[in-house]
Amino acid sequence: MSIRTAKAKWNGTLKEGNGVMSFSNYDGPYTFKSRFEEGEGTNPEELVGAAISGCYSMFLSALISGIDLKPESIITTAKVNLEKDDIGPKITSIELDCNAKCEGLSAEKFNELAQTAKEKCPISRLYAGTEIKLKASLS
Repeated sequence: MSIRTAKAKWNGTLKEGNGVMSFSNYDGPYTFKSRFEEGEGTNPEELVGAAISGCYSMFLSALISGIDLKPESIITTAKVNLEKDDIGPKITSIELDCNAKCEGLSAEKFNELAQTAKEKCPISRLYAGTEIKLKASLS
């Protein structure tokens, strides 16, 4: 279907360094503080949250459209919980909070479609397991 590309550049040490994550028309700075404390910039977990909330909303829209209804809006917020285990930082859970407006959609059918979207959107499926390929070089 498609291949999307994003990149990140990191300069310096973990705590004193800084970086930029880039994709499409976005360049976002990130630092140790923006990831593990409270600091300006973004972090990978926010991007995971944006990815899953966007994917989920679109997938739910497709499911609703598939039963000949037109959703007016679907707003999904994702809270990505970063914790620490014995190996290091780890995403332990993602909490989705969705609000949809769609005339003619019953609560029962909405709940069914919302659950299906949670299980089947591509980003949700990514967290069920995926192969990770690495091309690494040192210059």
